[in-house]
Amino acid sequence: MIDWKLALSTATRLTKPGPDMGAAEVAEAVAELREGAARSEGPVREFSRLHATSATAPVLVVDRPRWIEANLDTFRTLMDPVMDKLRAADKMPSGLSRTVGSKVGGAEVGALMSFMSTKVLGQFDPFWNGPGGEGGRLLLVAPNIVQAERQLGVDPHDFRLWVCLHEETHRVQFTAVEWMRDHMRSLLDEFIDATDLESGALSAMVGDSFGEIVKIVRGESDTSINELFQNPRQKEIVDQLTGIMSLLEGHADVVMDGVGPEVIPSVDVIRRKFNQRRQGAGGLDKMLRRLLGVDAKMRQYKDGAAFVNTAIDTVGIDGFNAVWEKPANLPGKAEILDPKSWVARVHG
Repeated sequence: MIDWKLALSTATRLTKPGPDMGAAEVAEAVAELREGAARSEGPVREFSRLHATSATAPVLVVDRPRWIEANLDTFRTLMDPVMDKLRAADKMPSGLSRTVGSKVGGAEVGALMSFMSTKVLGQFDPFWNGPGGEGGRLLLVAPNIVQAERQLGVDPHDFRLWVCLHEETHRVQFTAVEWMRDHMRSLLDEFIDATDLESGALSAMVGDSFGEIVKIVRGESDTSINELFQNPRQKEIVDQLTGIMSLLEGHADVVMDGVGPEVIPSVDVIRRKFNQRRQGAGGLDKMLRRLLGVDAKMRQYKDGAAFVNTAIDTVGIDGFNAVWEKPANLPGKAEILDPKSWVARVHG
């Protein structure tokens, strides 16, 4: 259904190389980001009180094409169960329709990846399997980090370490909480199992979604395209995943702001300017952000940080860390917005 080679070539062709940098500047940025990730591990573990096994997930400093390639590899892996389900149900298209459909799908995915490759500063990929048995890897996108620091007009050395603090927190989360990766994968598998492959149901879903898409483009709806094509069971699963992602992103923001003042002199300036950056740029950019759910992602940072701060204020850091003990202790989407309900449920 998706021509992955075409997706990669399309994304690579459409993606701009990034800010103008000489060879020495590139080498300096790459070295500083690697050092920043290593330097961040200790303070993150100490502040969060999460005991992660060191170096169990590699840190890679990449350019935009390499980020695209890494994410397409992950998407392809995650899509394999969908393909298996289609084959088992004998729903796979054939002949010309399959060929054309895979080309269209590949071009669409490539265009999406091209857009996202200029936005992401760093990312922890929990679903990558390393040759040595490592689970997950941390990607730091050097050209995007350099471009952001230039646009914001902040100290580059402070900004690079600040980004590393956030992303290193994700690496610590997944290496310290060993069940998190499998739990998220199981939710994704449930999401796939809940997919309705009947053409009538799919057609009705598409038809019902058209009016909402118009509202998204006009800025009259906070819904993303992803949410439009979900049945009730899938929406329940997405609510669980939204709670998890809000927790992870909010916790990373709280940790980076907690550690930051000790090691980053200009952290207050960086945070103020970066929050302004998260609001988006021009009209086209804002429309794409709404369509792709980027605005919803931004809310995860804000809502998740508020949840973590309220929980810590109420039951302390050790009480909050009960969230990592077992899947049942994870907050749902509703609890993210009502932290005290989570405290009451978990701590009585």
